[in-house]
Amino acid sequence: MPTQTTGQGTIHDSRLDREAAMKLAAEEYSRFAHVLGGLAEEEWRAPTSCPGWTVRDMAGHTLGMAELASSLPEMARQQIRASRAAKRSGRPQIDELTDLQVRKHQHLSVPELVAAVDRIGPKAAAGRRRRPALMRARTIVDRGPDGATPERWTVGFLVDTILTRDPWMHRSDIAQALGRPMELTRGHDGVLVTDVVAEWGMRHGRPYSLTLTGPAGGHWSSGTNGEAISLDAEEFCRILSGRAHGTGLMATFVPF
Repeated sequence: MPTQTTGQGTIHDSRLDREAAMKLAAEEYSRFAHVLGGLAEEEWRAPTSCPGWTVRDMAGHTLGMAELASSLPEMARQQIRASRAAKRSGRPQIDELTDLQVRKHQHLSVPELVAAVDRIGPKAAAGRRRRPALMRARTIVDRGPDGATPERWTVGFLVDTILTRDPWMHRSDIAQALGRPMELTRGHDGVLVTDVVAEWGMRHGRPYSLTLTGPAGGHWSSGTNGEAISLDAEEFCRILSGRAHGTGLMATFVPF
């Protein structure tokens, strides 16, 4: 089930078929590495929509998150360090984790960084595939984008869904920062967007008619007399992630 309702509230779970989720993961890591491999020297310094991060910082974070996904010992090391840092600073643990990942890779040259991202992708996909069912069924608490709006996730939701949405959104961030179109296909990005739409509909629980344009787009609806929305598929995801302001049903947050 995509969500479960217990005495402790809603628990978010992956709605993707496991095999489909792992194919999406492997392809997204490959696409992210391909984007980095095509950047010019000056483009690495471009600011992104993530405050304080350049394209290079974003690549360092994405490399660190892929390393976290590649093995349980590395996941534990990063989480322990981030937890300790959060206790000292009072900041959300996810902020400390991403800062740690950026700092860890600052010493790498651009060619070394590109090679590391290219090398870690298959290892991260394989590491996620190896997560056993018992572990995937465990429940964790995500503190939300502000650190103060917690919700419960299964580990499977993190492994199968969030860890692919994260590099996908950062691939979009890089495209936006450089003023170039993001590579989108129906067979890959369309599957990811469809999953985001389903979760968005579940989270707000109201009728809607949604038309998303572009290669990853489509039309979805639920109920009658709902809010009619039409916009680009990539922009739809960026708004739900909090990167742009949304009103009405578009104010519904979906984690990436």
